[in-house]
Amino acid sequence: MDTPKQKGSIFWGMVWMFVISLLLFWLPLAGPLIAGIVGGKKAGGVGASIAAVFLPGLILGLILLIFAAFFTGIPLLGFVAGFGGFTLVVSQVGPLLLGAIIGGLLAEI
Repeated sequence: MDTPKQKGSIFWGMVWMFVISLLLFWLPLAGPLIAGIVGGKKAGGVGASIAAVFLPGLILGLILLIFAAFFTGIPLLGFVAGFGGFTLVVSQVGPLLLGAIIGGLLAEI
């Protein structure tokens, strides 16, 4: 009885999306779409690719929350900074999310 081999990983999907997004920043809609397709395929599935899209935003938001609360001593300011960072990341994620879903579907075929 063989165990099914894992097709990809969320971490490598995030890395591919990040690198390709940096390299194709000059293509407004096509760059994030291509990055999403490649990263979604590397993530290995639709669920993993969606996690690979939103996980960096959550991590950035948490880091901003912790640092802002620590350096200012005001937890409310940390919350506002963390939520602001998360909102900025999520507002730029449309084509990347669409590409990740397409790439995740391609990985499942």
